[in-house]
Amino acid sequence: MRRPLAAVAAGLVLVAGAGAAACSSSSPSHPSGTTAPSTSTPAPSDSNPPGDIPDTQVFVPWSPPGGGFTVKVPEGWSRTTQGSATVFTDKFNSVRVERIHAVTASTVNSVKATAIPAISAASTRFSLVKVTTVQRAGGRAVMAEYHADSPPDQVTGKRVALDVQRYVFYKAGKGEAVLTLSGAVGADNVDPWRVVTDSFRWS
Repeated sequence: MRRPLAAVAAGLVLVAGAGAAACSSSSPSHPSGTTAPSTSTPAPSDSNPPGDIPDTQVFVPWSPPGGGFTVKVPEGWSRTTQGSATVFTDKFNSVRVERIHAVTASTVNSVKATAIPAISAASTRFSLVKVTTVQRAGGRAVMAEYHADSPPDQVTGKRVALDVQRYVFYKAGKGEAVLTLSGAVGADNVDPWRVVTDSFRWS
């Protein structure tokens, strides 16, 4: 798999790893004849571990309560509800699915004018990469790519940098379906994300 970016980097990023190299230096001998242990630079406490989705990951069809559309999501990931959205997560990766009432389709300009400011205000270290129109197997979508930090870990309070892609699909009479895919910065998830977004179908 090949990492696409420019595409989104939304940073959320829903996140990639960096380790610190150990540095050692010789120490004078102790009276006992032993030498003092070498010192090393510890890895940064907030270094990001890799978050690649394995090639063996299985995807299964999912529809929201009441139907309206179907999209494939990773099998076995944790599922939670956040208001009107359903979120599937595994480590630093997530797929967020939400249906929104709308009578007209979003455009690149409308997403820049309304959605992006709202996302930026609710995010930490937000950085927009681009907003563009893309074609997927199930139809056209407006895609916003950006970087942002994850919410703080409930235990450690630490955040990780994320790459985020947000897709908005529209159909008259059905409104909008928003798919937001995030993963650690540096994770190579372009193929899994394409599986998800190409699987979207209105029903």
